[in-house]
Amino acid sequence: MLRLLVADDHEVVRKGLVKVLAETLQPVKIDEARNGQEAVSKALKSEYDLVVLDIKMPGKSGLDVLKEIKQHHPKLPVLILSMHPEEQFAVRAIRAGASGYLTKECAGDELVLAVRKALKGERYISGSLAEILAEGLDSDSGKPLHEILSDREYQVMLMIASGKPVGAIAKELCLSAKTISSYRTNILLKTRMKNNAEITHYAIQNKLVD
Repeated sequence: MLRLLVADDHEVVRKGLVKVLAETLQPVKIDEARNGQEAVSKALKSEYDLVVLDIKMPGKSGLDVLKEIKQHHPKLPVLILSMHPEEQFAVRAIRAGASGYLTKECAGDELVLAVRKALKGERYISGSLAEILAEGLDSDSGKPLHEILSDREYQVMLMIASGKPVGAIAKELCLSAKTISSYRTNILLKTRMKNNAEITHYAIQNKLVD
């Protein structure tokens, strides 16, 4: 029997994923996690064949969870599911060891296909993601500014570019406002930008936010 872990902080999404997987992958047992910390705890305590992981959760982000799981179970396949388009997080997820990256707009059969490939030890790479990865390899020498940021700094940068104030970002990520301000300072230093307006302009110009 297959054992899967589905981690997403939105119950409706989580239950929908469980339903699709349960109906197509019999026999299967599916556990659920409501946040990043719970996902890590369950992944380290139990033996799973695969983890489906939302990239944006309170506290530990999906990328943080992915790295922690891979540190302890390097061969455990992890599929990243996200509301964000591939341009924003897919390359980081794949580099961190994900077996695939799907947007939440994907059809159920695409999710099942990705799961089946990951269970065979293969990576699921969509055509559009393959192009993004190829472009990244071709332009490694001229690496864009956001590629030098840590995963958390990058996450904070996108939230700033979306117009969220420090307090709102801190609440969403379960961190202190002081910590978010420190991340903002690091972002400005690393990218040599001067203020939030420049961050927003850069993110829009590079199609990192809508």
